[in-house]
Amino acid sequence: MRRKNSRSSADKNAELDMTPMLDIVFIMLIFFIVTSSSIKESGLDVNRPQAKTAEKLEQAHIIVAISPAGEIWIDKKVIDIRAVRANVARLHAENPLGSVVITADREAKTHVLVSVMDQIRLAGINNASIATEAESQ
Repeated sequence: MRRKNSRSSADKNAELDMTPMLDIVFIMLIFFIVTSSSIKESGLDVNRPQAKTAEKLEQAHIIVAISPAGEIWIDKKVIDIRAVRANVARLHAENPLGSVVITADREAKTHVLVSVMDQIRLAGINNASIATEAESQ
């Protein structure tokens, strides 16, 4: 006497293959990791000075902010002028193609800005930019 199987042969072959879906998920994960921005925010809002020759920089990866009181902010922390060089060098090592932008408040002292620029150059970065706002005409 033959036992009847309750499943037909078509039901046995109707298993769902998850491999293509997992491939797509991993490809999307890699895409989002590669395209995500690794911008290091300064953590301080400043009133930037205006300039007629201001150019828009699409992406800055290291932002150093200077408050009106002369505080220096990198990566949402207040740091001492002596630590600017080490912090910028560390952030630049993490992302060698990233640019450095100094956002100094218009009320900030010039000597603080010059000291920050000097520390950035001592860290080996010679193309630091100063953030400004375009003048309205």
